[in-house]
Amino acid sequence: MNTKKFLKYAGLITLLILLTGVAIVRFDTPFAATFTDNYLRPIFGNKAVGLLEKSYYNTADKIQQITDKTGLGSTPQFLNPGIQSSISPIPITTGLPYVAGEGIWHDRPLKLFPGKEVMAYTFVRPDPTRPFAYVTLVQMDMSLMNLVAVAGTKQPGGPIGNFGPGIIPQNAVQSGNLVAGFDGGFQYRDGTYGMVVGDKTYVPLENNVGTLVGYTDGTLKIINYTGQNLGNNIAFIRQNCPILVQNGQVFALNELNKKLWGRTFNADIFTWRSGIGLTAQGNLIYAVGNNLSPSSLAQALKMAGATNAIQLDINPFWVRFNIFEPNGTGGYKTSTLTKDLKDGSKAYLSGYSKDFFYVIKKS
Repeated sequence: MNTKKFLKYAGLITLLILLTGVAIVRFDTPFAATFTDNYLRPIFGNKAVGLLEKSYYNTADKIQQITDKTGLGSTPQFLNPGIQSSISPIPITTGLPYVAGEGIWHDRPLKLFPGKEVMAYTFVRPDPTRPFAYVTLVQMDMSLMNLVAVAGTKQPGGPIGNFGPGIIPQNAVQSGNLVAGFDGGFQYRDGTYGMVVGDKTYVPLENNVGTLVGYTDGTLKIINYTGQNLGNNIAFIRQNCPILVQNGQVFALNELNKKLWGRTFNADIFTWRSGIGLTAQGNLIYAVGNNLSPSSLAQALKMAGATNAIQLDINPFWVRFNIFEPNGTGGYKTSTLTKDLKDGSKAYLSGYSKDFFYVIKKS
């Protein structure tokens, strides 16, 4: 075969693979996620595949901007209606058309806490140019619960030989006290952000990165890590991207941070994103939503009352939030918070390749 023919066929094969990749990104299935990570990235590299993802998500976002001016038909569908919470509503100042329930916290009753309000949810739209971009917010009273980090069987430390358990420990499962589970941070290839659990360092800490620290007494803090002493009795540390909110101020707008968002163009993609924040009272805020940039995710967390916050994972297949309810027979009834979130409960209970967090009632 001459050089001209070879280049022609090589180009056609490359185009076919890339078009297949577009279709895979579009349908966002477990196969899509694993195919992208295991085949497309090794062949074409992170940059090419990242640009492919950016092209798809941002094109879809632009079309939605043109065709959906109100976003009134896209409100999150919560699987448990709950009742209105005692938490003060979030002031909505975006100027978007009113959507019933926006900013109104609803109590999510839990069997483990009869008569107590420990988990509440609502939604906001932080981006006035995207009325269809909804951020679901969960607020948890951490005076009654502990947050625990679990390193995945492959991520984030697997690429450097530090594999994690990837599973909620049996003693925690058998206690009957599981409350929730949700996604962790980026894979190693998308940002070599640190993770430490107990005495095990899965990925060394980096400076100038948003950092969540959990202590053995249940205390949590989120900081911009610059090498400072984090103290004693550390239960876990997880870093991910530049800090979103620090001391009540949104920092995601700082263009100097752009190079730290894993692959640099991750900051430019309008896609599903999740994040975690802490209020001044120590409550934990989990945020997840569609068509978000780091800035709009940060704004949603700040609206919810987070004084410090970092991003967790991104893209539709990787963001997830599950609620665990003991079923009285030693197991759990599990559910996602909303209908459009992926179910991660089986993976958390049986083994998951990526890191995650779970929440458990204090004993």
